[in-house]
Amino acid sequence: MLPTSTDVLVVGAGPTGLTVAVSLAGQGHDVIVVDNQAAGDNTSRAAVVHARTLEVLEPLGVSGRLTGLGIHARRFTIRDRDRLLVPVEFDRLPTAYPYTLMISQAETERILLERLTELGARVARPYTLRSLTQDDDGVTAVMTDGSSVRARYLVGADGMHSTVREQAGIGFTGGRYAESFSLADVRLTGGVPADEVVLYFSPAGLVVVAPLPGGSHRIVATVDEAPAVPDAAFVQALLDARGPERDPAVVHEVIWGSRFRVHHRVADAYRAGRVVLAGDAAHVHSPAGGQGMNTGIQDATVLGEALSAALKGDEAALEAYGAARRPVAEQVVAFAGRLTRLATLSRSVRPARNLVLRTLAHVAGFRRSLAWRLSGLVYRA
Repeated sequence: MLPTSTDVLVVGAGPTGLTVAVSLAGQGHDVIVVDNQAAGDNTSRAAVVHARTLEVLEPLGVSGRLTGLGIHARRFTIRDRDRLLVPVEFDRLPTAYPYTLMISQAETERILLERLTELGARVARPYTLRSLTQDDDGVTAVMTDGSSVRARYLVGADGMHSTVREQAGIGFTGGRYAESFSLADVRLTGGVPADEVVLYFSPAGLVVVAPLPGGSHRIVATVDEAPAVPDAAFVQALLDARGPERDPAVVHEVIWGSRFRVHHRVADAYRAGRVVLAGDAAHVHSPAGGQGMNTGIQDATVLGEALSAALKGDEAALEAYGAARRPVAEQVVAFAGRLTRLATLSRSVRPARNLVLRTLAHVAGFRRSLAWRLSGLVYRA
């Protein structure tokens, strides 16, 4: 049965919602997380945990568990087929995590949920938010089954189509990319690195190839119309057209696949009274650069501290949260958009783009700037 009252109700049990809850529970606050999916129903989209995310998760007792399970990819490269355009090295970054951690979102959620359980909190499933009302003292959330929860604060971590954001009357300004995105976890052989994330540029669209634990690779690609479930032939065609040529990648099995369309939007505000937003409920963008889940988790750690302060009487902390995190979201949306546009330039301007990128790649400051931005270290407070 769903409890009827709590300090903070978190709607959404993805990485963002779980991180907020872990932060709050670790500080001694009562927190309830509700999610509209049964356990195990979530699909795995994100596969990258960046250095800054591991830094902010460390005080929550999560980073060590994650790093022991994932692949430590110390390099990110941008390529045009076999031609290396920009190498980005992470191993000289001033952090305890000088790499990109490759691990499935499902594993990240499992570790966060494990930590939340250790702290005495839980996720209530399946509960779908129908409506919310708020007053000076708190928020009343009503679920579709008629049950309700009274909370001093409510967090919307319920994704791009956020009911919380809609109920709170917060706008979501932006647009949608024309292309759809195809995702697939595959087993393959050939000229694809086992310890490096590669962004291939192509006039036909971008394709990201990234290693995952267990010998599989995550493929993310822009296409005009992605199939609902990509098969091996579809993924093979993508790699044949956009991936390595001298030693072609050969797809042997599709483990899992999906499709989605991507918007580029930022919430007009991160707070409406006692309702606050985080993660995809507050910002969405292209997956280029692997920033989505990372930005949400970083939101969540800041929000956990802000909510703790607000519960102790410092309401201004919630305003400070929005003031700090919304500009970061705008930067991330812009950066992911630039990568996507660069990747999909027409064939006629491709040689000029490649020449510019190869020239810039010789500039240490340019490579260092990319490493700081991709790793998220640029967003350190």
